[in-house]
Amino acid sequence: MTLTIYNSLTREKETFVPLHPERVNMYVCGPTVYDYIHIGNARPAIFFDVVRRYLELIGYEVNYVVNFTDVDDKMIRRAEQLGITVPELAERFIAGFNEDREGLAVRPATINPRVTENIPEIVAFIADLVAKGFAYESGGDVYYRTSAFPEYGKLSHKNLDELQYGIRVEVDSRKESPQDFVLWKAAKPGEIHWPSPWGEGRPGWHIECSAMALRYAGETLDIHGGGHDLQFPHHECEIAQSEAMTGKPLARYWMHNGFVNINNEKMSKSLGNVVNPRELLKATSAQALRYVMLTTHYRSPLNFSEEVIRQAENSVLRLTNSRDNAKHRLTAVDPAAPAGPDPEIAEKLEKLRAEFRAKMDDDFNTADAVTVWYQLVSETNAYLQRETTEASTLKEILGLIEEFDSVLGLLPPEEELQDAEIDALIAERTEARKSRNFARADEIRDLLAEKGILLEDTQQGIRWRRK
Repeated sequence: MTLTIYNSLTREKETFVPLHPERVNMYVCGPTVYDYIHIGNARPAIFFDVVRRYLELIGYEVNYVVNFTDVDDKMIRRAEQLGITVPELAERFIAGFNEDREGLAVRPATINPRVTENIPEIVAFIADLVAKGFAYESGGDVYYRTSAFPEYGKLSHKNLDELQYGIRVEVDSRKESPQDFVLWKAAKPGEIHWPSPWGEGRPGWHIECSAMALRYAGETLDIHGGGHDLQFPHHECEIAQSEAMTGKPLARYWMHNGFVNINNEKMSKSLGNVVNPRELLKATSAQALRYVMLTTHYRSPLNFSEEVIRQAENSVLRLTNSRDNAKHRLTAVDPAAPAGPDPEIAEKLEKLRAEFRAKMDDDFNTADAVTVWYQLVSETNAYLQRETTEASTLKEILGLIEEFDSVLGLLPPEEELQDAEIDALIAERTEARKSRNFARADEIRDLLAEKGILLEDTQQGIRWRRK
């Protein structure tokens, strides 16, 4: 089956064909680092992590770019509140983002460019738009001239007249039109600033991503992603800027994930129901949070609650037990047992692999892909009920579990035993054998073997080594 993606621009599912046969350039808008991320920010972080993982599974090299907006109005206001500089604020919450990313088992991006590291590129981008007539200076600010770009509104599927009455536009006499948006802001007294042809100032929000996408992923992205709330105005404005500058499509495929609700209510500071992943992770696992995110289709709204988390924890435990039981059985297989995989099981596993990929190929349908994984759990449990099992079939099962998990990331990592823990278990096993508690001794031996610890009887006593 061929990978298809729902393109927000065309509002249709389209066959995925990247610009380069073996490489995908993917840009996802990252956080404005003035605070810790909330669960709504965590949804695109987790989902696009899965997109990247799946693309790698099916053979692509992925250049995955996630930016940090480390200077804007919110950054300036928050830094003033805390009595620190904007760069100090950015360092604090970039570190916080990376802690949360690791806590959610999200892999690092290929690169995380910062706005403040790309000011010369942003200034040059704006200057090019001014030279081409797509932007103009007014009172030290620079604005994008939306009337010069006839396709403005094509992502949100609105024309300029509709936008004029459909959004709140701040009246500003310096603008030629209310829909024009700022590219460069003149610095106010005491604000962080950089030099430019139009005076000291800083970039507007939208231009940052256009400039960084161009620098780190090229003129045309294969995939541009983010939350649904970014579709307008942020991504709409990116299109206007980038396509006016390069004359080429900014992205071949636009992907937007749905909102996150809390207990069936919109999450907002005014309602006091904003939830941060770092608080949730004190009481639950990354895998349970990922499970919640991935068992709803990414384009649909997601409802988050304590009950949903409890159910997710139980579901992750079921997946984990299936893996652990198969691994435990593998350590206990009789070496003299017949070799070669069971043909019937091998055929079922291949069908499940194909079905899993078919679900992921259908616009990254992670919810249905998880259902396929449960079918694998059922097949695994049925196989483990047999009186005899053999190593190659168990390895095939474990290999498929590993493949599913390499995409969805729903299994907790297996913890490696520390030296002191191993010594303590060996001492306990020795005592169990002395007291003729052979069942406990065998249990400890199997546990050590499962963790890759090999025991050797020597004249000096029991020694151990890792596989």
